[in-house]
Amino acid sequence: MAEDAVIKDEMVVQIEYQLTVEGEVIDSTDPEDREPIEFIQGQGHIIPGLEAELYGMQVGETRQVAVEAAQAYGGVDPEAYITLQRDDFPESMDPELGMVFEMNEPDGDTLLARVIGIEGDEVEVDLNHPLAGKDLLFDVKVVGLRPATDEELDHGHVHSHGEH
Repeated sequence: MAEDAVIKDEMVVQIEYQLTVEGEVIDSTDPEDREPIEFIQGQGHIIPGLEAELYGMQVGETRQVAVEAAQAYGGVDPEAYITLQRDDFPESMDPELGMVFEMNEPDGDTLLARVIGIEGDEVEVDLNHPLAGKDLLFDVKVVGLRPATDEELDHGHVHSHGEH
């Protein structure tokens, strides 16, 4: 890889990051616990506001990136609140305030849902992403960069060693 390689579309990018929301670190690729994340630049694999700010960076470069909610997980959708009945939950799941669980949409997609209220047999659920409406602050470091292979571009994701 050339020393002057920079992040551009169709490059496999590997970054370490720390995510801060409202002054609190909520996620990171702590080298002791988690590997850096890897993705193909320009394919929408990460939030748009972060992806846009990575263009032109090189291996070893660090940057602090502020991403407004609209370029992250969007605003809070007032239509994304639903009321379920206790009977709608599996017998093994007793809904509790603050509980987060997965729900399947009719099209097969999976959503994260959060219980925000319980009254009798009615369970109020928020389907917004937990970070909807929040501005994000990333501290990123580029730790790897290479052109994506034709196979990775065809498949739309990075291949780990030996994966096809």
